[in-house]
Amino acid sequence: MGTDPGGTLKMQFTKEFNKLVTEERNERTMDLDTLDTNELVERVQAEDFEVAKAVQKVVPDIARAIDLITERVKNGGKLFYFGAGTSGRLGVLDAAECQPTFGIEKDLVQAFIAGGKDAMFHSYEDAEDQRDLGSSDVVDAKVTNKDVVVGVSSSGRTPYVMGVINKAKEIGAAAISVVNNPGSPLSTISDVTIAAVVGPEALTGSTRMKSGTAQKMILNLISTCTMVRLGKVYENLMIDLKPTNYKLRERAVSIISILGSVPRQLAEGALVASHDKCKTAILMVKRKLGRAQAEELITKCSGSLRKALVADIHSNN
Repeated sequence: MGTDPGGTLKMQFTKEFNKLVTEERNERTMDLDTLDTNELVERVQAEDFEVAKAVQKVVPDIARAIDLITERVKNGGKLFYFGAGTSGRLGVLDAAECQPTFGIEKDLVQAFIAGGKDAMFHSYEDAEDQRDLGSSDVVDAKVTNKDVVVGVSSSGRTPYVMGVINKAKEIGAAAISVVNNPGSPLSTISDVTIAAVVGPEALTGSTRMKSGTAQKMILNLISTCTMVRLGKVYENLMIDLKPTNYKLRERAVSIISILGSVPRQLAEGALVASHDKCKTAILMVKRKLGRAQAEELITKCSGSLRKALVADIHSNN
């Protein structure tokens, strides 16, 4: 217990919990149970405005992480997300979206959650306390010294994620931590730490809220901007998407039509002729090339459509 300015006794969390910003009580939401529903929603939602500001403050750290990941992937590495509970589920969500959006190999971006696949749908709270489980998951994932491991933990001290990062470093992988508390234990062992400090949650300790929203934003930035750096985007169009359903096929045809300045019918034909490779189809249309020639040019330009659009077709350089 402690004493407030008025001299009355005030109950506090344990000393260990008081060290965590994410476990502090939010003075703006002390009366949640007394509000009518509209006021309740407004009060809780108002806290979300702080999230984008917190993420904006760590843009330089996010950029450092993206550059590190891009370098490793260009040299044959992979990207792995690890987390427990909400943090783990957000990693799985981000990784799952990368293949259809950017046309990457399914194992290039992977995610692991403490407790395994069942933990996506059911709570395995004790799994986050197992440091050895984190270490063994890194081994099971076959992480190598070419790879990048991203540990996601609101507290910045989750034993499972600590085990992950320590094992990753032991192997020689690059280590990035995404946390919501300053000066966390993870920051002392990671190559790059992204600490978006969003402040106390509207519901004390419920880090699936502001902290989770910040993590979602950061992981979106990491994966999207890395893929831009890897040549998976031209202007703001996803030119390597996999047209595996009606919506994505329509999107691919539209992209080919827009960038190739051709009508829909020709764009559809180019997509078929390219074997459903949107980037290849664009180059075929723009430079009047056959599929094999277009793919060879893209490879020569390290996957960059922008470079391929202006490169000398007959040059070997």
